Amino acid sequence: MTEKLTRTRKAMGGAERGLGTSKLLVAASLVATLAVAPAIWAQQSGGFQPPAFGQQQKLQVPTLPKPQAITPNGEVVEDVIARVNDQIITRSEYERAQQQLIEDGNRAHAPEADIEDRLHNLLRDMIDQQLLLSKGKELGITGEAELTRQLDEIRKQNHLDSMEALEKAATQQGVSYEDFKQRIKDQVVSQQVVREEVGRRINMTHSQELAYYNAHQKDFETPEQVHLSEILIPTPDNATDAQVGTAQAKADAIAAQLKGGASFTDVAKANSGGPTASAGGDLGDFKRGTLGTVLENATFSLPVGGVTAPIRTRQGFVILRVDSHQNEGVAPLEKIEPQVQEALYLDALQPALRAYLTKSRQDAYVEIASGFTDTGAVKKASGRPDVSFTAYKPPAIKKKTLKKQRLEQTKAAQAQAALASAREKVAEKQAEKAATQAAKVSGGKNADRPVKPKRIRKEKIRFGEAPQNALPKAAGETAVENAGAPIQGQAPGTAMAPTQAVTTISTGTGVEVNNGDEDAQVDEAPKKKSRYTSRESEAEEKKAEKNLTKAEVKATTRPTAATPQESVTEKVQAKPLGLNGDTVAKKKVKRKKGDPKNRLQEKPKEEAPAPPEPTVNPTLAKTPVAPASQGSTPPSSDTTTVPPTTTGAPGSNPAGQPIPKTTSATPPPSTF
Repeated sequence: MTEKLTRTRKAMGGAERGLGTSKLLVAASLVATLAVAPAIWAQQSGGFQPPAFGQQQKLQVPTLPKPQAITPNGEVVEDVIARVNDQIITRSEYERAQQQLIEDGNRAHAPEADIEDRLHNLLRDMIDQQLLLSKGKELGITGEAELTRQLDEIRKQNHLDSMEALEKAATQQGVSYEDFKQRIKDQVVSQQVVREEVGRRINMTHSQELAYYNAHQKDFETPEQVHLSEILIPTPDNATDAQVGTAQAKADAIAAQLKGGASFTDVAKANSGGPTASAGGDLGDFKRGTLGTVLENATFSLPVGGVTAPIRTRQGFVILRVDSHQNEGVAPLEKIEPQVQEALYLDALQPALRAYLTKSRQDAYVEIASGFTDTGAVKKASGRPDVSFTAYKPPAIKKKTLKKQRLEQTKAAQAQAALASAREKVAEKQAEKAATQAAKVSGGKNADRPVKPKRIRKEKIRFGEAPQNALPKAAGETAVENAGAPIQGQAPGTAMAPTQAVTTISTGTGVEVNNGDEDAQVDEAPKKKSRYTSRESEAEEKKAEKNLTKAEVKATTRPTAATPQESVTEKVQAKPLGLNGDTVAKKKVKRKKGDPKNRLQEKPKEEAPAPPEPTVNPTLAKTPVAPASQGSTPPSSDTTTVPPTTTGAPGSNPAGQPIPKTTSATPPPSTF
């Protein structure tokens, strides 16, 4: 793993000179294979190479399923194979991505199994990239500044003078410059989203680094290697002796300058003819066995900072300097701490990034066409499709409407309950009626009891007539002849003509059967009278049927919904007339504590009542003056006397008591 990371850093030319840190490259390779995998393969093969078309491929592009055309003889030219939120992935984009992936893999000599695995997960990676781009748009990430910087780095690596020259070089190789810029921009946005959403949440401590270092020491075992820098004096392929001599003389002069203390980096930038001249001749790390025998023997035996003599190679004369020398074994943690951090970051980033993308898929709308497979698809927790073609959200139901709906539901439930109760009542009455009729047919529950004899009422009997109602007819009585009874329609006392004898048979039920003449009329049985108490059941039955009819009508009748025109009319009528302004928009301002009160009319302040003036008892207003005696002092002009504080004047109230008011009914007392 360390060897792979070392090759990546070597191809990048250092973290400061490449297209970004290796952490971002690893992160982008996980989420945007379309944009990043070609760059990694190109870096591993020795630097940036613009995509080239027309090279021989080891793998063939797999055949994609084609949808059926609408017309019988039509052919589908373009269709959508995936929808990701508001973005789409077309068939042509997917085919170009497949073609580009195979060509870049073949150019980088990637393993065939690795290329097949990337092709299998290509649609997943394209959907992941669209999810990251959607998140970048949401976060406001454009990537314009980083795009300009990376394009300038590519221009410098390919030794081009201007951006126009880079565009021309890409066009000559058959690459659309705008598509090339868009791929790099998508890569930049994806990297920044991964760094903001995933990378910032990964925290590593020194204890974790130490634990990882102790657990994976075998992964950090490195063979003996040196870090070299070069100064190349090139010679032509078929150089003559004079050309070789000139190049050797120049190389010897440069070696003399280095021995004199000149800076190797400055001399390399000024005199080296190799591709690493601009970087000060930096070549990178070389393990023992990777260099030729002459170069390996000349460099591995030198100390750090040692410079070799000019060595003849196919390219010309080269002077090498050993920048660092690492012995075989596991380096201490202090020297390989960046590599340990990178490996630990990679192990933590992979599951965290996949979890983030899985969560993004659950929150996003992803639709895949039939025949294509998304290897990163997740099953929705709710089990329902996530199709959402509009952002419409129904408005909340007003409290008044909701209350009305609940009232209608309550009324409907009550009507159904009343209907069920009415049906039970009707069924109960019908069952009682059927039971009563069955009891009458079978003789009733008292059929086994002896029949109570009918009460005999008094009857007036005329002379010579037999009783008609007073005597009961005995059961089994036969051939009763009424010889003495007058014939119906004949007055009493008239001669009785011989009549034909009529034989009647009594059945004991009160109905006589005439066995005489067939033409004789048989009187119908009188209709039995009904009592008021027996009519109560009939009234209840009719009432139950009437209630059932009402309940059915009430249960089936529901208020009709208002038409749109009626709803509009109701809203217009409900609006205020506007005579006092817009009363709907006016809302009472809630007063805060401590704010001054605003009144429509200030209340007048009530002044405190003035204290009452002191009063004097009118009986004491004036007192009689005694006659002046000789030798006494004349009285003063003020005749008002004040009573002493200890005793009151005669007829006055005690001290501290109120003075009663005088009226016409009670004249003031006079003093003498």
